[in-house]
Amino acid sequence: MKGPTMTRMAVAGALAAALTVLAAGAAPAQESPPAPEPPPAPPVENGGASPGLVTLPTTLAGAAGSWDLSLDGGRRRCVLTLALEAGPSGRVARFPAGCRRALPLMAGIGGWLFTDEGLRLVDRNLRPVLAFARSPDGMSLGATAENGERYNLVPLQIAAMQPPAAPGTAAVTPAAQGEATEKPAEPPGPGPALGLYALDRAEQKDVCRLEFSGPLEAGKDTASVRVLPDCRDSGITVFDPVSWRFANGHLTLKARRGHAVNLVAIGEGRWRRDPEIGASLVLRKVEP
Repeated sequence: MKGPTMTRMAVAGALAAALTVLAAGAAPAQESPPAPEPPPAPPVENGGASPGLVTLPTTLAGAAGSWDLSLDGGRRRCVLTLALEAGPSGRVARFPAGCRRALPLMAGIGGWLFTDEGLRLVDRNLRPVLAFARSPDGMSLGATAENGERYNLVPLQIAAMQPPAAPGTAAVTPAAQGEATEKPAEPPGPGPALGLYALDRAEQKDVCRLEFSGPLEAGKDTASVRVLPDCRDSGITVFDPVSWRFANGHLTLKARRGHAVNLVAIGEGRWRRDPEIGASLVLRKVEP
């Protein structure tokens, strides 16, 4: 009995020793190779702003919202609201009346554009008044006026600064955020009634009269208008409106040479220029 038993024990011991040696030899092959070094982080844009924080727009939609416009080296400034809605001179730009006193250059602003070259404030003929480009700090835009004055444009609350919307949710623009706490906007009122109107640069002057007629052509959304004789305002005479159109709450007067002026209703048959830039312009219904 001892012979077979001893034989089996010897075989078992030899097998165990062999497995131990194999395991010891295989262990280094099972170790994971050292982790590769992570690639260097890309350089941070926007003048050192935190990664992922967008402070300047790269698209038209991203530029909509509130901006702070200031004259370099001074305290004079103006808060601009750049809207996406189309106006007679590019997109609509709104600002308080006091901006024209603080920054007289604003009296010539008719709207704004966003092009491959950057953001521009333009006059009523779409000529650039201030052509903005990214400043070296990456946090603002800068432009030089024709007289050499330097202007800075800093975003206050624009669409480009909003965090990305969660999947399945709609993005909220700065304008929509401001409207969220207000009651829903009322639908636009009716368009102007046909008949006689006074068009003045100040209320109750009655210096020029316009006659609004029906559609120019059947099925068209434009209608005719003409300046009556004895108009005492040469500016209105030169403008020479020949047609009008009402859409989305705006009354548009189109001149013979193609220029246009937008007006919005202010009640009691009266309309004012929108946006309120330059001299005031009021249209009001009068009796013959």
